[in-house]
Amino acid sequence: MTKEQGQPEAQSDSELIEEVLEQTNNSAAEERVVEAGEAEQKGKQAEQPEATIDELRKQLAAAEKKAEENWDKLMRVQAEMENLKRRTRIDVENAHKFALEKFTKELLSVIDSLELGIQAASGDSPEVVKLREGSELTMKQFEAVFAKFNIEAIDPLGEPFDPEKHQAMSMMPSADVEPNTVLNVFQKGYMLNGRLIRPAMVVVSKAEDKPEGDSTKIDEQA
Repeated sequence: MTKEQGQPEAQSDSELIEEVLEQTNNSAAEERVVEAGEAEQKGKQAEQPEATIDELRKQLAAAEKKAEENWDKLMRVQAEMENLKRRTRIDVENAHKFALEKFTKELLSVIDSLELGIQAASGDSPEVVKLREGSELTMKQFEAVFAKFNIEAIDPLGEPFDPEKHQAMSMMPSADVEPNTVLNVFQKGYMLNGRLIRPAMVVVSKAEDKPEGDSTKIDEQA
């Protein structure tokens, strides 16, 4: 082999060495880039769970608030339903209890006329006696029907005056009874199942007026 033929081989070794060194440097640079990327990825992965927990906590708080609001709505709806059921039940009961109120009021004028007829039939003649007995029997039948349908008469003679059930027509002084006592009943009142459908028209007692001379006499003695 000649000298000219050996030089290319020496140049090839040098180039080979440079190439190896270059590849080594490139590999090291690539490894650093990869390591930097992995470190960055690990950092992101380390931060992500904290962000997820905070978000989950916010979602949980929002869900709890929504559930509480829905629970309050449910409670209000349930309370309204209970009130509606109670009012409906009361309305139905009142409809049954007071369905006869208008009819009863119409009958009261008949009862009043019958009582006035009995009071007027005070003679002793057979015709008057028969008329009175017949009227009294009819009156008892009315009372039996009224009792069957819970219609109660208000006849407060001698009782304390009750403005909830009585209507005072006048007041009279009386020394025999306490003031605000019913002295006379012009017209009976009536109640249907505890509800007043007509007050009793009455005369109420009051204290007697003291003579003016009595106070003068007391002053002189004093």
